[in-house]
Amino acid sequence: MASPYWVKQLINKTFSQRFFWAKFSRVPVIGRIIEYALFEDDDIIFLPKTRPIPVNQTIKQQDNLVVPADVLDHFIQSANFHFIMDFCICRDSTHCTDYPTDLGCLFLGDAAKGINPKFGRAASRDEALEHMAKCREAGLVHLVGRNKLDKVWLNVGPGEKLLTICNCCPCCCLWKVLPVISPSISSMVHKMPGVSVTVTDKCIGCGTCANDTCFVDAISLENDHAVISSECRGCGRCVDVCPQSAIEITMEKIENVEEAINRISKRVDVS
Repeated sequence: MASPYWVKQLINKTFSQRFFWAKFSRVPVIGRIIEYALFEDDDIIFLPKTRPIPVNQTIKQQDNLVVPADVLDHFIQSANFHFIMDFCICRDSTHCTDYPTDLGCLFLGDAAKGINPKFGRAASRDEALEHMAKCREAGLVHLVGRNKLDKVWLNVGPGEKLLTICNCCPCCCLWKVLPVISPSISSMVHKMPGVSVTVTDKCIGCGTCANDTCFVDAISLENDHAVISSECRGCGRCVDVCPQSAIEITMEKIENVEEAINRISKRVDVS
């Protein structure tokens, strides 16, 4: 039975407490219970903001660019069912004024058929692709994978038949809790395979990139130079905001797109 509408209202009222509860995941036993109940078998990938990303190759060919959204297009084309949420639960809960609240998650697969229709609508492949395009135009970053938390709050299943595609902003995203949540849960949220974000010598230490740009606090200033930590999930927002074009994002090889698709397909079947 799908979750009733009041579940959304409950989340709206408690969402601001997510950082408080995330800290409990670091407490022995309690943390294991939280992980089992809400994150078991999760594998989630953040895709860089959609742009042609150069591949680290010396050859100059027309195909040495990668578009991360190809990962989403693959699953949208393969899925037998598409459900578009009428709202983003994160932005709706925080009353976001910087990004649209009506551009919600896209759920794919058999399990999505059980979602309460009050939360959104079934969509065609073309409508799903159009929805993703609108999200990109709004400056949102895609997250894709198996996320048990969605299975739980939507009360649908099985989990291996539900693929989540979130459209995240830097100010309201649930995963801003990554710096405080337990390492074992945090490790389930990855950057796209092969993605590297690096700071070049053009950096003048202006601090723009470190000012509420990174949703996981992975970039900071050290000795008047931006430094990116291992916590980086490769979203690429810092690349966009740098006034000196001093931050670069690259992909190791073109095959990384297929690697991401295969990795997700091992956890979720949407066909």
